[in-house]
Amino acid sequence: MILVVLGTQDKPFTRLLEALETQVNAGLIQDEMVVQCGLTHFESKKMKCFDLLPMDQFETLMDQAECILTHGGVGTILNAVKKGKKVLACPRLAKYQEHGNDHQLQLCSEFEKKGYVLVCEEFDHLYEKIEEVKHFEPAPYVSTTNQVVDEIRKFIQEN
Repeated sequence: MILVVLGTQDKPFTRLLEALETQVNAGLIQDEMVVQCGLTHFESKKMKCFDLLPMDQFETLMDQAECILTHGGVGTILNAVKKGKKVLACPRLAKYQEHGNDHQLQLCSEFEKKGYVLVCEEFDHLYEKIEEVKHFEPAPYVSTTNQVVDEIRKFIQEN
């Protein structure tokens, strides 16, 4: 099962769902697809779509998913990466009015450089990226929280 997560943005991300629907209907993607649409209104006969799920149900689906296909939200990406999930990050792009700027693209790029996720910006061959992520071995997540806290402490002590 592939879990698709669109976050809670107030702008729709129909571009991703339309691409998935097209490729599912063409038989290119045959996996079960469960979608948390957030505020993106979308109906599908082949994908199970929900607006927002209670956190316990969402966590269960994330645990069960073979891979996570997500918008470029840091919360969803970090949650999936910490669980060791295979993640295909599909950032919302400003040029499609999916977000006010391209910070999701920048964020996804940084996660990809660290080996945590794969990124897909355009969706013409989304099924190929989905197949690629199924064989992807993500780098284990390494938190930098302690380093940040140490730097803050050092700054406070010096000032």
